[in-house]
Amino acid sequence: MVDHQHYTYRVTWSEEDGEHVALCAEFPSLSYLAKKPTNALQGLVKLVGSVVVDMIENGEPVPEPIAAKTYSGKFQVRVPPEQHRNLAIKAAEEGTSLNRYVSSKLI
Repeated sequence: MVDHQHYTYRVTWSEEDGEHVALCAEFPSLSYLAKKPTNALQGLVKLVGSVVVDMIENGEPVPEPIAAKTYSGKFQVRVPPEQHRNLAIKAAEEGTSLNRYVSSKLI
C-alpha cells in the first residue's frame, strides 16, 4: 500500500483566498486552505489519505509518490532549429557541451 505521507506536498500563500493553500504534485486536483500553513498541510495530508483509501477500495490505480520513482537523468526536449543553433553557439562560447549548457540553464 502507498504511504500517503510520502507524496510531494507544498504550501504557498493564496492572495486570492487570503489563506495558505496546500498542494500535492501527485494529486493536482486537490488542495486545502487554512489560515496557518501547518493546518493547510495537515488538512491536505489527511484528505490525500482519504482519497488513497477510496481509490484502493474502488480498485482504482493509486499514483506512485514522485520520491519513490527512479529517474534516468535523460529526457528529450524539442526546440526549433534556430534555437538549437543558438544554444549550440552559446555552449561553444562557454567551452562546454550542449547538454551541460542546457542543464545549467534548467536550475
